[in-house]
Amino acid sequence: MPPEFAPEFANISVIMPAYQAVDTIGRTLASITTQTLKPREVIIVDDGSEDGTFEKAESLGPEMGGIGLKVIRQDHQGAGAARNRAIAESNQPYLAFLDADDEWLPEKLERSMAFMEGSDFVLVAHDYITGEGDQAVHHDCVRRFKETQDPFIGLYRKGYIPSSSVVTRRDAVVSVGGFDPSLANAQDFDLWLALLREPETPFLVFGEPLLRYHITPGGIMSHTNRRLHCTLEIALRYFPDLESRPGSALLNLWFRILALHREAFRAHRKRGNITNLLLTAGLFPFRILGMTIKALFLLPTQRRDFLSAHDG
Repeated sequence: MPPEFAPEFANISVIMPAYQAVDTIGRTLASITTQTLKPREVIIVDDGSEDGTFEKAESLGPEMGGIGLKVIRQDHQGAGAARNRAIAESNQPYLAFLDADDEWLPEKLERSMAFMEGSDFVLVAHDYITGEGDQAVHHDCVRRFKETQDPFIGLYRKGYIPSSSVVTRRDAVVSVGGFDPSLANAQDFDLWLALLREPETPFLVFGEPLLRYHITPGGIMSHTNRRLHCTLEIALRYFPDLESRPGSALLNLWFRILALHREAFRAHRKRGNITNLLLTAGLFPFRILGMTIKALFLLPTQRRDFLSAHDG
């Protein structure tokens, strides 16, 4: 649909977990109000913040330009549980995820829905930007999926999709049970794999940088060791699904373990954390061996319904 005929509002619920985000949530909500295609509602779940995030978010309701704003407070349970609570409270057929310290560029929803509406895509995502001005870097997510015809394998091996770039179908998220709150990190990566688990699931990452991604000291992506532990657990969790797909399941597992250790190694080197850098390098061969042995004895498991805790 040409932009000039696009409706002002789309049937989208924005899902936003927030924790200690009083300094950034105003900027994030402003990026929603400037969308060329606006969502019907924004649901913020304040995950036990103690810095006034809840009060700040509530105070911004009159500035939302007709977009419904619901702010919910809960005890601190983690981003996965907060997103699940927001999903349970949502009432639109499409979900767009946005963290409380990130920003959308103005055409994010319009461009995403141009691909999503009228298609069979279960999930649509796009490139992103980090940094400001001359320091801005365009991160090309599309190239990560060009090396394989199976999007599940492409995502499993080295695909990273920022949750704040994703628009998906609510019924698809509900059907796989939502986010796994037991994962302290990478719950979004686990959910994307769950959504693509069925062969030939339609999925698109397009090459437009429509998200400004902020890496903050307390942000979830800054917890390198925690992220490594969780993503290795997820790699094992979905190994049985690789065995029914083209290519060597073990080679894909080894590729994933290597990619995760390289990511952690670079993060530690960037921060000058020599102890963790050496520990990551030293543990790598043992993790390859240990995870290979575990993988050979794994059986497929049924994913739990994590959303049921919020029913009623």
